Amino acid sequence: MSDTAADLVRRGKQLSVEDREMLVDALLESLNEPAAAELDEAWAAEIERRLAAYDRGEATALPAAEVFARARSLAR
Repeated sequence: MSDTAADLVRRGKQLSVEDREMLVDALLESLNEPAAAELDEAWAAEIERRLAAYDRGEATALPAAEVFARARSLAR
């Protein structure tokens, strides 16, 4: 661990529990940013693909009540 990282750890331990939780969350989130951006792009492409299929009549929609009922039955 570099001196800078060790100093940050030492200083971080002096924070309140709430501030340490926020710091940990922010650091973990920063580790996932590249993967999250890649997933966001993949989901955007999938949404576009599904909408285009629906617009071409190649896919049908289900009523939300039916979707939620199916989800509830799977969760049991």
